[in-house]
Amino acid sequence: MPSPVTPADCLRACSVHSGKLVGSLDPRRLALAEALRQLLAVWATQETAAPAVTATSLLRRTKAAASGGGISNEVLDALLGVGNKAVVCGYDDELNLTLLITDAILGQRRNSRAGWRLRGRLLEAMGLPVAAAEAYERYLDLTKDDGFGVRARVDGIHASTQARTELLALLQRTVPESTRFADAAATDVWAEGLAAHAVGDQSGAQARLVGALLAMDRQGVPEQEIQEALAHYLDLATALPGRPAPELTQALALYADTRRNRMRGPVPDPLFGGVQWLSLGEFRNRIAGRSICLVANSGKVGESGLGTDIDGYDLVVRFNSYRIDAAHTGKKTDIHVSIHKHAYNWEQPVDIRLVFGGSSPDWKHSVRNKLVPGAQTYVNDESLRWPVRNIGGWTQEQFAAIPTSGFNMLWLLDFLDVSPTLDLIGFDFYESGAYRLPEAMKLAITNVHEYGSEKAWVMERAQSVSGMRISLR
Repeated sequence: MPSPVTPADCLRACSVHSGKLVGSLDPRRLALAEALRQLLAVWATQETAAPAVTATSLLRRTKAAASGGGISNEVLDALLGVGNKAVVCGYDDELNLTLLITDAILGQRRNSRAGWRLRGRLLEAMGLPVAAAEAYERYLDLTKDDGFGVRARVDGIHASTQARTELLALLQRTVPESTRFADAAATDVWAEGLAAHAVGDQSGAQARLVGALLAMDRQGVPEQEIQEALAHYLDLATALPGRPAPELTQALALYADTRRNRMRGPVPDPLFGGVQWLSLGEFRNRIAGRSICLVANSGKVGESGLGTDIDGYDLVVRFNSYRIDAAHTGKKTDIHVSIHKHAYNWEQPVDIRLVFGGSSPDWKHSVRNKLVPGAQTYVNDESLRWPVRNIGGWTQEQFAAIPTSGFNMLWLLDFLDVSPTLDLIGFDFYESGAYRLPEAMKLAITNVHEYGSEKAWVMERAQSVSGMRISLR
């Protein structure tokens, strides 16, 4: 619960903090300094305009304070503005200032929705997710319109916390000798574990590192520190020679659940018809061990006569405004890949729809506004938004042009390298023209792509070329 802090104490702390920011070059702190300036200006104006104190006015102020009205709406809004800017800074000084602000606001207005939401954000930034969830729940109890997606945030915190609890329990079962270190000073045991790892004492290192993780959990170490330590431990464990043990694979999956739920929460968005999101690892698991055929939208596909052969692959991938003529193109589509700017075939039922785009905000807008509910089971999350650039790290110097949807997909499949068969049908890089939906035929074959460079990359990796088929595996 918030500690008792008077508005005057809070304003005094804000004034002192404002002086500390003079000369700062951090843009977040500059924004905070401006919010503090506005707060102090509002406070000064109200103090100047305050009526003379009489017995009647003093009684009125006393009653207002008792009913939670000790902070005017103008000062409340200005305090919230400061708190929201301060929590974004993330530094200890600013987090402590936000704590003071929320104490003051909730001490005066215990039913302030904005105050409880800010309190939740603050507690998350301080690495206290369980307490943050409690603050968010208070906010939800006070509002009928969850326009900020707080419910999903709460569900994500709970799911992430549960996954981390299961992960630590798994590590303790896997390394039972770690228990004897679980009540020691976490920092000391962690340092001992790293030292043991450095000299090759892997069993001693494992016991101490896992023991330190258990100690961190028991001692209430901030969540961010525990997550960093978990990532470090799993990095060390996966780097050891030999095939990873099943327990390590399970631990990695639980860690992934912890991180993913912390970022976005597990609640299906009804706007997407209950669609399930695919990360890079999840996509890999869904295609592993399956033969894959990528069908080009080229002129010669439309007269290929390969429809039966195409449908014989485990997974058939089609692109953008693909056109179906069963005798030539086949009729099944398992994965539809589309650039976010277009919305051709988004209504066609598929198992997986991958939407690519170079700009994160534009990609998000397109997915939210163009995705057809119920037309797909899985959609890629942002980890798969722009594979060549974001996963491969290809810079403008390495590949100056905008990679096509087909090249992004082909590069991704080659990078994952989990398919025994990876064939391209009809990929002549538009030498035979386009074969698309009639309404898309008016689109020009754009020159922003380097088809020649993409073709060279493909042919360098081709295992065989036979007629219309290029095999990379």
